[in-house]
Amino acid sequence: MFLPVTSLYAALLTLLLLVLSIRIIRIRWQERVGLGIGESKALEVAVRVHGNFVEYVPLALILLALMELANAGAGLLYGLGGLLFVARVCHAIGLTRSIGTSLYRTIGVLGTFAVLIVQAAYLLGFVLGLTMA
Repeated sequence: MFLPVTSLYAALLTLLLLVLSIRIIRIRWQERVGLGIGESKALEVAVRVHGNFVEYVPLALILLALMELANAGAGLLYGLGGLLFVARVCHAIGLTRSIGTSLYRTIGVLGTFAVLIVQAAYLLGFVLGLTMA
C-alpha cells in the first residue's frame, strides 16, 4: 500500500537531513576535524542539530504512516507533516543562531512535541476505538 502523505514528508525531511549532514561535512573540512568534534563549537552545534533531528523525526514519520494506514483525514496528516517539517527547520535555524534559547528553537521544540502528542493521542484513540477512521 502506498502512503502518499507520509512519502511526501519522508522525502522532504530526507532532503533536510542531507542539508544538515552537508553542514557537518563542510565544517569538518573547514575545521580539519576527522572524528568527533575536536575543539569546534560550530561542529558541536551542527552535530547536535543533526542528532536531535535523527532522534525525533523517524518516530514521527512512523506514527504518521500508522495514522495514514488507519485512514486519518488528509488535512490532519498534511497538517502534522507540514508542522513537523517547519518545526525541524526552525529548530535547526534557532540552534545554529544561538546555543541558548531562541524563538526559532522554541518553535522547533514545541512544534515537534505537538506533532508527537497529537499522533500518539490519535493512535491511542484509534486502538481504543475512540477515533473515527
